Amino acid sequence: MLRRKGEHKETLLESPFGGPGDVLFRHLATKDDLCEQGRLYAIGTLKPGCAIGYHTHPSNEFEVYHILEGTGELNDNGEVLEIGEGDTAWIKPGQGHSITNKGAKDLVFMALVLYV
Repeated sequence: MLRRKGEHKETLLESPFGGPGDVLFRHLATKDDLCEQGRLYAIGTLKPGCAIGYHTHPSNEFEVYHILEGTGELNDNGEVLEIGEGDTAWIKPGQGHSITNKGAKDLVFMALVLYV
């Protein structure tokens, strides 16, 4: 299967998990594309000052973030870390996290949520 540039569905989530502002997701694959083994594979964009609020993943899923552009802050299960282009973070089942754009430019990242 091939999905060409411009064919990806986009969704705008307002105040995700209580975070300030919005996140725009460009979905690279659907649940069906992931063979029901995950629920999200997307490129997320956070404008400066925007965040995905702190939330905990259920025991049957984990998430991987890879930062493509920009800088920000990751709350990784209570530990606050600076993040930037090229960094990758794993959020294991049952753990929590948030991501905040602390920079002056967009924070762009890939997000992949898979089931275990």
